[in-house]
Amino acid sequence: MEPRESWAALAAGGVAGVCVDLILFPLDTVKTRLQSPQGFRKAGGFRGIYAGVPSTAIGSFPNAAAFFITYENVKSMLHHDSTSYLTPATHMVAASLGEVVACLIRVPSEVIKQRAQVSPSSSTLQILYRTLYHEGIEGLYRGYKSTVLREIPFSLVQFPLWESLKDLWSWKQGHVVDSWQSAVCGAFAEVFVTLLEVLTSQEPSSCESPSLCLFAEPKSSPDPSRAREKASSRVSWLQPYVAALGEFHDNRNRLKK
Repeated sequence: MEPRESWAALAAGGVAGVCVDLILFPLDTVKTRLQSPQGFRKAGGFRGIYAGVPSTAIGSFPNAAAFFITYENVKSMLHHDSTSYLTPATHMVAASLGEVVACLIRVPSEVIKQRAQVSPSSSTLQILYRTLYHEGIEGLYRGYKSTVLREIPFSLVQFPLWESLKDLWSWKQGHVVDSWQSAVCGAFAEVFVTLLEVLTSQEPSSCESPSLCLFAEPKSSPDPSRAREKASSRVSWLQPYVAALGEFHDNRNRLKK
């Protein structure tokens, strides 16, 4: 992979990640406070809806950039020696390594962000200081292994499916997919992965984000109505992100030409 292509992948993933994370940040804050055992109001309610945004702003670009530059570089290195039937395996390996690298940035950012969301009276720097003082660097990586183990299985399905759908669409129309077509393929892949997660998991506990793991409740039996709610909320949450990635992915391809 040429340096120009690496820079394009870094910029495309990073800018998309920052834009979408900042736009949807208030929704993430509300979700985190709803999951808090303190209750929504005691956790802050709608007050300080952007509490924790500095850690997100700082972590979003390197997080998304790290994933996509790893994904594209690994895919490029493995693609030369792989036949067509091994291409999905190439995408699986690339996505897995991308998640491992990205979580090195994502987990500390999520830990600080979510603690700030349920403690709006404390600044991000105060929470960072307390975490380092009481828990050390290990506190920032609380839940790293569980986060990686959670993300990799879904990436193993999502990214090969996304790439396969783009290849199929490109073959059908005789040219490379446009950005909106890439976004549609990504959204479909995310819908499939979300349904897979709902079907293979029980009722989610309040510690839905392993990187935080501050809230823990016993799991109960599956509830079809809650499962549908989870699927629809996750799809609506991630579709703008996929669309943005599709747009920047298309622009990246133009830069490569």
